[in-house]
Amino acid sequence: MSDPLHDAWRRCRQAIDDVAGPGRRVVLVAASKAQPLARVRALAAAGQRDFGENYVQEALARIAGCADLDLVWHFIGPLQSNKAREVARHFDWLHSLDRASLLDPLDRHRPAASGPLQVLVQVNIDGEAGKAGCAPQDVAALADAVAARPHLRLRGLMAIPRPDPDPARRRAAFAAMAALFAELRTRHPEADTLSMGMSEDWPLAVAEGATLVRIGSALFGPRPAKAAAAPD
Repeated sequence: MSDPLHDAWRRCRQAIDDVAGPGRRVVLVAASKAQPLARVRALAAAGQRDFGENYVQEALARIAGCADLDLVWHFIGPLQSNKAREVARHFDWLHSLDRASLLDPLDRHRPAASGPLQVLVQVNIDGEAGKAGCAPQDVAALADAVAARPHLRLRGLMAIPRPDPDPARRRAAFAAMAALFAELRTRHPEADTLSMGMSEDWPLAVAEGATLVRIGSALFGPRPAKAAAAPD
């Protein structure tokens, strides 16, 4: 009997590959926020290796519960300063670096044995008030500061565009991110990751050049109704 979770993963992986086209591999990060440990382990058994978490304390239990598996953990939520130490110690990737004040604690607390923390600069591409992410004009300076840290490795950019009902406007935001990424690579040719696109809009993001997509509900289904935003 087929496993619905495994089937959903295979369909999603195939759909991403189809949109990306021959010779192009887009990384799928499974957004495992609020999911029971058993479902994370089940998805890993299907072949998924990259998992994304929004809340540090909630994630640490899942990371510990999967310590016997060869998984890659991405922190994809807004990062509070008092959580930088835990992210530096326990995650492989940070997608949401948006201010220079986080650099000291991240660099200082990264264990040397773990290798550099892989860092993406988050961009508030639509200029939404109160939304995480640096302004597009601040990307270059922040990227330079990341690249200068010995325990951090600049990998590229991340964005969560405004959930506009008009696909054309949303696609335009992804295109703007792609242009910003191309500009970044003229300064930092080692940057290789453009993280954008989620369950409802990933095809638009991949079409505009995303190299990594973050997908939750399309894999796991709707989150549990009682899943509260964990205090962080």
